[in-house]
Amino acid sequence: MLRYAPFLAGAAAGVLYYKERRERLALERLGAATLESLLDAIDANNPETGAHARRVADYALRLACVADADERMQHAVERVALFHDIGKIDGAISDIVSETKKLTAEERRAVMRHPRRGAEVLRPLATFYPDLPEGVLSHHERWDGKGYPRGLKRTTIPFEARVVAIADTFDAITHSRPYSHARTMEEATEIISGGRGTQFDPELVDLFLSPPVLEYVENAMKKARSPKRAHGKRRGGSTPNVPDITFRWRTPSPLLRGVDR
Repeated sequence: MLRYAPFLAGAAAGVLYYKERRERLALERLGAATLESLLDAIDANNPETGAHARRVADYALRLACVADADERMQHAVERVALFHDIGKIDGAISDIVSETKKLTAEERRAVMRHPRRGAEVLRPLATFYPDLPEGVLSHHERWDGKGYPRGLKRTTIPFEARVVAIADTFDAITHSRPYSHARTMEEATEIISGGRGTQFDPELVDLFLSPPVLEYVENAMKKARSPKRAHGKRRGGSTPNVPDITFRWRTPSPLLRGVDR
């Protein structure tokens, strides 16, 4: 019997491994399903906010790719971009951002609470996505330390938040909102360039303003404005190989190397 002990021990270890792996994947799918539901909640609360989040995710993901972020970081950037404005589904803030008149000082202060509110909403998911609440909390921080809510500066700001800040600002400038009119791509690039080293990470600004990225962004803007455009679906059927929200919201692009999985 003793001679079979190593075999039995190995078999038991294998069973335990696969059991733990199955449980881990089940938990990861639960986390991913929760993100799916939250994304649907954003759309239901304010379709324009949902569309904005998808555009920001598209631009941010391209920028992260060009910045040579690894696959794990690209997914982290995607998640922060998709949920950076989730704090705006708070009833009071949602009503304010839907107004057509210019915001008062008090209303602006209320809107400025949305990064903290968003981080609070996402905090229970930190077990699955530890970088998500912190990235959402930090997406209005500035390179020079004059942002909010904590006045972080330079590389103390999470990479995901630094990427999303540029994509978010660009999209806010180039698309109409209830309280502002859309401006041209040229105006937007001038504003992004003007924030180099003050509002934004200078190296990321240089990458964002490089011809390959701007060409990609311009094409993405045209597609976003097309009335026939529909959100992309996951590849590989209803059960994805990777338990994540991987690119359900967009049509996979060959321009995004290393992320269409």
